[in-house]
Amino acid sequence: MIVYLICYAASWIFARFGLYYLSGAALFLAAGYLYAYDYRRSGNLIHLRGLFSCFWVGGQGAACLKLSKLQTDWVLQTWICFFLALVGFWITFEVLDRLMGGNERFTMNRYRQRSTVRPLFFCIVGLTVISAAAFVTEAAVLGFIPVLVRGVPHAYSAFHMTGLHYVTVSCVLIPAMTVLYFEQGGSRSGRKNGLIMLCALVSIAIPILCVSRFQLVFAVILAVFTFCASQKNVSPWLFVVAVVALIPCYVLLTVARSHDVTYLNGIFEMKNSRMPIFVSQPYIYIANNYENFDCLVKALPAHTWGIRMLFPVWALTGLKFLYPYLVSFPIYVDKTELTTVTLIYDAYYDFGIIGVLVFACILGAVCFFLVEKLREMKNPMGYLFYGQMAIYMMLSFFTTWFSNPTTWFYFLVTAVLTFYLSREGSHFF
Repeated sequence: MIVYLICYAASWIFARFGLYYLSGAALFLAAGYLYAYDYRRSGNLIHLRGLFSCFWVGGQGAACLKLSKLQTDWVLQTWICFFLALVGFWITFEVLDRLMGGNERFTMNRYRQRSTVRPLFFCIVGLTVISAAAFVTEAAVLGFIPVLVRGVPHAYSAFHMTGLHYVTVSCVLIPAMTVLYFEQGGSRSGRKNGLIMLCALVSIAIPILCVSRFQLVFAVILAVFTFCASQKNVSPWLFVVAVVALIPCYVLLTVARSHDVTYLNGIFEMKNSRMPIFVSQPYIYIANNYENFDCLVKALPAHTWGIRMLFPVWALTGLKFLYPYLVSFPIYVDKTELTTVTLIYDAYYDFGIIGVLVFACILGAVCFFLVEKLREMKNPMGYLFYGQMAIYMMLSFFTTWFSNPTTWFYFLVTAVLTFYLSREGSHFF
């Protein structure tokens, strides 16, 4: 933590003097150190605190480079919020670890149970059928399939039926469940194993047909993280292979969404107009989120005292349709086309700096208990839950995951499947 404090202070000072490259470099150094600290101590490649520290601080480092004309100098309050988000999470985790944590490195009590293979088979097939049926219904009612539409940059956004779309995108859980199925030994029947592979292909095809780059990336990373959670030793090269495999799919889906280079460069407003799109696009998707948070801090007239963070309740219960004022709060961003925000956006929107700190502490506590539980996970679906949380920690720079109804829908589906496996002879966790 001392290293982080020194690097953060240096980054702030460099930014004050316009030395943006040095400001970013200081935070990159801190991000690498914080991740290495947890990885060396635990041996867990996807340690939740390590992931959050690396990507939250590293994302801020990228934002500090100021490579886009959209980026401005942050106010002091913004710097304080970013700092407290990491410190609150990190210290809460550390205190609980010293009081309640085990001293041993990350080890897996391998609860491989043949009894879970059959219920996992039914879970995968059942969820695939339900998700595919929802997709077909949306396509039939809306009258189009996004991947077949040309010249419409926002085809995916239009492909959405209220409520039903949650079911459609639940297919992203299936590749990870497939990993668990074969990790538990699979079936002795080649026909059943083939059907499971077909389900996995269908689950990947749906995001492609929807031209949803994020859902595709989410499905693949979740499968990788679930595999890592259920294994004792995993090579870091697995992530490299997964990223390399995703790049061509990501590019193709970008083209399918009619997002050409001219269109994207017009939005990103990079200082170097000749910067390759495969550099500028990921950069903006990381860095601009911190800029949007700064916009919020500068422009917010009053806090909403919990209403923003309760959006999943308003959405999943349908209350937002009965009482529209519950969700009628503006989003403060620097450009209307770039609406992604950070994990702490709604925490600040509701309660200011104190909200950011309390939210970070709660998140740190939850992640500690998940990391501890991973040592003795007895229900395969528990790895799926851990994998989802690992993604949210890794993509902490991207959006307000826990104010997103889809996040809680995934958790709900996972909980239902976990309960089903527990009734079939497994433990609940």
